This record gives sequence, C-alpha cells and structure tokens, in this order.
Amino acid sequence: MTNNLNEQTALITGASSGIGKATAEILAKQGIKLILLARREALLKELQADLSPLTKCHIVACDINNHGKLLQALADLPNEFKQIDILINNAGLALGLNPAHETDWIDWQTMINTNCLSLAFLTRQILPGLVKRNHGHIINIGSIAGSYAYKGANVYGATKAFVEQFSSNLRSDLLGTAIRVTNVEPGMLNESEFSLVRFKGNQEQANDVYSGLEPLRSEDIAETIRWILAQPAHININNIEIMPIHQALAGPTTVKNL
Repeated sequence: MTNNLNEQTALITGASSGIGKATAEILAKQGIKLILLARREALLKELQADLSPLTKCHIVACDINNHGKLLQALADLPNEFKQIDILINNAGLALGLNPAHETDWIDWQTMINTNCLSLAFLTRQILPGLVKRNHGHIINIGSIAGSYAYKGANVYGATKAFVEQFSSNLRSDLLGTAIRVTNVEPGMLNESEFSLVRFKGNQEQANDVYSGLEPLRSEDIAETIRWILAQPAHININNIEIMPIHQALAGPTTVKNL
C-alpha cells in the first residue's frame, strides 16, 4: 500500500512556533495542505505567507482551550480543507519546576486542560471523519517526561503519561481500520519559548536549561514526523523516543568533541 502525502491535508496545533512551525515548514515541502492552528494570528499569517509558494494553507487563530470557538472554526473550514487526513496534536506547555507542594494550582489546571483535555477534545472531533473514510494518521507530541520521572515534572509529566496511554488506547480502538496513531516523545529540546513559558518569562532561567548542552532542535522532531508519515500505509509507528546525545536516563550532561 502506498502513502501519497501530497494528496493529504494536515491540521497542526501550536503551529506558530517550535515543533509546530518546523513541522509545518517540512510538510509544506511535501505538498501537504496545511491547517495551522495557534493563538497568535500575526505569527500564523507570517507563516502562511512563507509557506504559500509551497502549498495551500488555512490559518485558525484560536486558543485550543476555547472549545466553542474551536468547534466553530472546524465547521467554517473551507471546502478544500474540510477532509482532514493528518492530525498533529502538538499544542502543549509546561509551567514551573517547583516541587508539588510549592506549585500553583492554576498552573496544574492549565497543563491538564491544554495537554490532556483539549488534546482529547480535538481528537474526538476529527476522529469520526477518519473512521468514516478509513484513512488517516494521528500524531501526538508527548515527552520523555511521560515515561521517566524527574524532580519538578509532577503534573507536566503526568499529562504526558496521559498522552502516551491515550495514544496506545486509540490504536487499540482503531484496530481493524487503516488509521494510524503515533506518540512522539522528545527529550531536551532547544525550544526557548517552551522554557520561557515554563519559567513565566524569566530569560535567565530559560537559558540555564540548555547551559553546556546541545539539545534537540525543533527541526529534528519535524523531520521525524515527516519520516513517520512517509512510512508505507501498512506500517504503524506506535511510539518513538528521541533524546540528544547529551541526555540519558541518568540526566543531562556535557559531551566532548561533538
């Protein structure tokens, strides 16, 4: 069975920066039509302009936690974008690295709402169409934090464990269909905006995360997503874990002569 990417449409959440933006850029080169969803309309318009010579793009400026607006945006998709083949659930965040007894409950609630509830909500909206057409691929962006505990990860790690288990259970429910489900688990990433959000805009703390290290790049994950999508249609990549050479289960460290 073949897998013609240039005949497909992908919805990418969190598309305005980081992994989402890098994935949009690499999938545009494959000729995949793109629905780019994120909160910041100005950044989405810039990305749309950059990618328009390569493929057709439709932007949705919406907070993924605003489910009413999200439903309306899906209902209002132009006809050529209504049939979504690929859903890339990338939108997510981490807030803080404090121990559990010192965290802000609102931070916990925001991570659960974004990383779990809204991911599941959007998946539930797209899934019936995939099943009806017996075609499609859901790629969830998890984290190694969902598999390996570390100090300060508390609820963030728990939300990514949800993503891992949700992905596995989706695959079980879809057994007997041609729909594929993959959970991608990056390790340390050079996504400075991710760390800025985590540390509430503290640039010094964000920079310290990567001090002396060479982390993964957003482009590395985007290329992995392209490879996953390009596999023959009879192959499902269940789960893929990616770490930089500077990181192992024992924690991050510096490496000489890279």
